[in-house]
Amino acid sequence: MLKIIAVIAIVVGVAIVALLGYAATRPDHFRVARSIVIKAPPERIYALLDDFRKWGAWSPYETLDPAMSRTYGGPASGLGSTYAWSGNGKAGAGRMEIVEAAAPSKLLIDLDFTKPFQSRNKAIFTLVPEGEATRVTWAMEGPSPFLFRVMGVIFNMDKMAGGDFETGLASLKAESEK
Repeated sequence: MLKIIAVIAIVVGVAIVALLGYAATRPDHFRVARSIVIKAPPERIYALLDDFRKWGAWSPYETLDPAMSRTYGGPASGLGSTYAWSGNGKAGAGRMEIVEAAAPSKLLIDLDFTKPFQSRNKAIFTLVPEGEATRVTWAMEGPSPFLFRVMGVIFNMDKMAGGDFETGLASLKAESEK
């Protein structure tokens, strides 16, 4: 019986070491991005992005907690505009600030999560005219500390966040094409 327990312990130990070793080889930076073509001018779409008060019309994260508290600061839109939220376990808590606003082609946002875990990321929106339409790309990038790399072996960040981005971009398209 002790021999079986020892073998199981060795197998589990080797599996853990292999998992940690593999995680150590993963990149220390991540990027998730999705794009969509919207039949609207960049100016119309940009107006929905650079005003956090308008995110309720398209952002999938705005519906995670109907009772979520929201605080807006700085100018109503554009550079220096801020948005802080605190909600249930799904919504978590954090803060965003527009740190670069190049209307109507690019918006760069500092995105800081405080709950359920702390992280500092960038959200980047780029808008590129394509004839009478606009290609909108929503990206998020940031550091990937070792613990996140270990979790990334089990949970695919690109699929999790990418699915949310696809949903949000589809809603942004519907709102922009009204």
